[in-house]
Formats: sequence, C-alpha cells, structure tokens
Amino acid sequence: MKKLLLAVLVLLMAVCSCAYAETDSEYVKAKGVLVVGITDFKPMDYKNDKGEWIGFDADLARAFAESLGVKVEFQEIEWNNKILELNGKNIDCVWNGMTLTPEVVEAMRCSNPYCNNAQIVVVPSANAARYDSIEAIKGLNFAVEHGSAGNEQATAHGFKVTEVQDQATALMEVASGTADAAIIDSLMAAAMVGPGTGYEALTYTVSLNSEEYGVGFRKDSDLAFMLNAFFEAGYADGSIQKIAETYGIQAALIR
Repeated sequence: MKKLLLAVLVLLMAVCSCAYAETDSEYVKAKGVLVVGITDFKPMDYKNDKGEWIGFDADLARAFAESLGVKVEFQEIEWNNKILELNGKNIDCVWNGMTLTPEVVEAMRCSNPYCNNAQIVVVPSANAARYDSIEAIKGLNFAVEHGSAGNEQATAHGFKVTEVQDQATALMEVASGTADAAIIDSLMAAAMVGPGTGYEALTYTVSLNSEEYGVGFRKDSDLAFMLNAFFEAGYADGSIQKIAETYGIQAALIR
C-alpha cells in the first residue's frame, strides 16, 4: 500500500509540474536580462562614439527593460534569421524597426504598431531626376537587406537584386557604385542620406509602399501585452514623444 501511495504521489507531482508553464516575462525576470535582437539601423539602433547602442528603439528597449526590473542586452543578428534566433531563445524580442509583414505577424506575437514607415529607393543624387518613377527604375540593380521588407518589395516589383547583410551595407553598395540603387526604410533614409549626413551624394526618390513597425516576441509570450501597456503609459506621460524628438522621428509615431 505504501508503495502504491508513493507512486500516486510521484505521479501527482509530475502532473502538477507539467501543468505549470513559466511565462516569458518570468523567464526574462529570472535571468535578469532582456536580450534584444537588432541590426545597425540608424536612427532606430546604432552605436555612438563610445560604442554604446543608442537610437529610438534602443532607448525604448532600455526603458522597457528597466520597467521589468531587468537589464537590457543588444544582440546583433542576421535579419533573415530573426525568427530562428527568437524561437531558439538566443534573443527575447526583435526590436529594430521591424515591419509588420504577414510572415512576421504569423511567426511572432507582436506589439501594437508604434511607427509609420515606407520602403524607399535610394540613388546617387546625380541620377535622381532620371529615376523618379517605378517605371524608370525597373532596369536598375538594387542592393537590399536579405530577408527585409525592402527585399520583399523588390521581389514584388520584379527588380534585379543583390542581397546584403543589412541596410547600412546596402547604402555602402550604392555609394561605392557596386549597385545602382538601394531599397531601405524611409526613416533610415531620412537619417543617413543627403546633406549633412554620411551619404551626402545620395538621395531618395520613389516610395514603394507604406507600412508599420512593431516589436516581435515569441508566439506565446506575455511580454507583447506588457509592452503595449508600457507604450500607453509612455504616450500618456510624454516620454515616448521626447525620445522620438531626440532622433527626429516624432512625425512617424503611431498613437
């Protein structure tokens, strides 16, 4: 009888253990750090002169982590592997000016949209007048980030592409003349292209679409709901607008 009771007790303990599943927020709080998957993408995530990650998304992620009572860690990823990195728990979220594409929404639990954006064509300023319409740019060779919304737009329009590691590299390809044009996010183009930027000889012309940014978590994560509440509070107290003004993107905010 004692053996039978012991067996039943062990079985009950196993059932109770299986019935409890640790939430994503509990997992993050237990390890004490929120690992954020990013790429080098000014003005959302980029390094300052001290080698520290800053930007609109980086500053928001740091504040969100603080609200959870944990530290933040920024992990550069290959953008095309973002879903694998997330599900493998190498990162806890993707927070990098991520377009809410059907693939992203299907694979992740996403926050509410927080920024408007578009995919935009960047060309040398000397060629801008020639490449001012979709018809005019059809024969160009485009540099695009592998797995990006810009890559999707290039495919949808039947453009010839060279896939590169990130959007910053796409701009370098155009500047060096190894690509005729690049397709990048409009927020990045506004920060990195034209007079007073690192790419003064480049400009942007054709807008290919309109889209929205969101933050992606694991499919069953409760952190997306917590981030939505964080956004709501940040808009109410003006802190999000203040961060946006630091990086000149306040007009793109979605409230």
